[in-house]
Amino acid sequence: MNGAYEVGAVALRAQQRALETIANNVANVNTAGFKREDVRFAEVMAVRPQPNTETERQALEVSSPAGGVRMVSRSMYSETGELRPTASEMDIAIDGRGFIELMAPRGESYLWRGGRLGINRDGYLSVEGGLPLRSLIAVPDDITELRIDPDGVVIGRAEAGNAVELGQIMLVRTETDADLVRAGDGLFKTVENARIIEAVPGEDGSGKIAQKMIEGSNVDMASSMVEMLVLQRAYAASAQVIQAADQLSAVANNLQR
Repeated sequence: MNGAYEVGAVALRAQQRALETIANNVANVNTAGFKREDVRFAEVMAVRPQPNTETERQALEVSSPAGGVRMVSRSMYSETGELRPTASEMDIAIDGRGFIELMAPRGESYLWRGGRLGINRDGYLSVEGGLPLRSLIAVPDDITELRIDPDGVVIGRAEAGNAVELGQIMLVRTETDADLVRAGDGLFKTVENARIIEAVPGEDGSGKIAQKMIEGSNVDMASSMVEMLVLQRAYAASAQVIQAADQLSAVANNLQR
């Protein structure tokens, strides 16, 4: 097969994946806590066959091996989105790189960047889906008001008016962004053998907790649209490579006739 076909096809596949990634970023520009994915390309060099004869060796010296590019997506979890104030005391955000660890029914661990808190049927602070915080902070029925300090201390005010310390929200972070994978519904999981570092909010670079705040996505709409336009032009150019190779093949076939 003509090497130009392979080069064009590899480029088309890479650019299609890049377009899908950026389109997903744009679609989630208003999703709270969403982390965009950046894309980069890596060159792919084809393996040159070993010549068996002197004629093949000379042919390889004057020919260029077919190659192409591949796309590598890199998730930018560490970039904090804009913190937007809300009127609800159950909304929290993390001003920094940390995550709040959640506990799933089968013992699995999920990481959460914040959002709307609730109280599940067992009386523990939880996310909207019902998963409790790993800290297992119980909220008594007579608590009418919650205050969450930047250092993660949760204080409740009872109906009688007295303040009660309910627990401590801890933050965790990973050593690198590559240790995290999306788990859906705004949650993340860690890859196997990833090292999780636990810290009190405000210490060890984990960030602080902001109550009555929601973190917006970190998608830059203007940059994303420019990247999408550039990729569309690159996609069209790669398609023209295949079209040109097809036209040259047609000319060669007509010459043989």
